[in-house]
This record gives sequence, structure tokens and C-alpha cells, in this order.
Amino acid sequence: MPAAWTFGTAALILKQGDLTRADTAAIVNAANSGLLGGGGVDGAIHRAAGPRLLEACRTIVARIGSLPAGQAILTPGFDLTARHVIHTVGPIWRGGNAGEPELLRSAYAQSLHLARENGLGSVAFPAISCGAYGYPLPLAAPLALETLRRECAHGLPSRVELWLRGDAAFTFWLGEARRLFGDSAPDGQP
Repeated sequence: MPAAWTFGTAALILKQGDLTRADTAAIVNAANSGLLGGGGVDGAIHRAAGPRLLEACRTIVARIGSLPAGQAILTPGFDLTARHVIHTVGPIWRGGNAGEPELLRSAYAQSLHLARENGLGSVAFPAISCGAYGYPLPLAAPLALETLRRECAHGLPSRVELWLRGDAAFTFWLGEARRLFGDSAPDGQP
């Protein structure tokens, strides 16, 4: 069951499931800097969106080069339910002394800034950098949740979802959210 908190006029909602099925204006791709797809959520998004997503990403990389960690760009969603994909590159965990917290915070914030610039009312995120990039969950979760809470104060998007894969991940993030924000609405709706 989802859990939700309201900050200003925006809702932050934790959900468990497949991010590629999110019914939002945009989903966020935890991309690699080459934007060429790969494993985990990046590969799943590329498979679900179809081959035109890879073509769009190649066009962007040809124009700007690789996307640095902490930055974000926008493409159409193609075959996804979401109309857009916001690609952001999270930091690879190197022990915490290579700017990882600032880069992770920036990946979330820049994604929401791009959503605001494009008038997107709802965005669904994965747990950026928490898979193959090795960012420890006890450090990533509070940083990500606080960044999302702070960005919700801007009002748009009015719905920010964080999609988590599996019971263990959802339970962990829900515990962190409750520790930071208190209990969620009883029915999981803001």
C-alpha cells in the first residue's frame, strides 16, 4: 500500500512496484552518463520505452557529450505510459568523500527543476544510485527524502512518487520516511 505525505501543495508518495508502469507525466531514469541504457532501472526503462528512446539519447549525447553526475535531461517517453523520461546520473559510491552527497542531492533536485521548467505535474523516481552504483541505503534514503520534501515546497510537480522494488526496499524507505516526516495518511493518499 502506498504511503503519502503533503508538503505545501505537493504530495510525496512512496510506492512499491515497477517504475515503468507509473502513471505520471514523467518518470526519472537513473541513467549512466552515456544515456545508452544498461542494467537495473535504466535497462528496464529503455526496454519499456522502445528503441526510439535510445535514438533520442544518442542524439543528445552527440550534441552535448556525456551527461555529468548530478545533471538531468528530458526526452519523450515513447512507449511508456509516462509522456516524458527525465534522465539523471547519480554518483557512484566511492566512500563518501568524492562529492557523492552533493551529486545525489543534485540528481533529485535537477530532475524536479526540469519537471517544473516543462510544466510537468507529476514525476516518479527510482532510488537513484542505490543499485549498481552502490550508494548505501542508510545514507541515500534520508538525503533523497529530505531533498524531495524540500523540492515539494515549490509546488510543481504537485505529485512526486518514489517507486521502490521489492518488500525489503519499500519497508526500509517507508521506515526512513516515517522517521523523518511522521506517519503518513492512513489510506496512503495525501
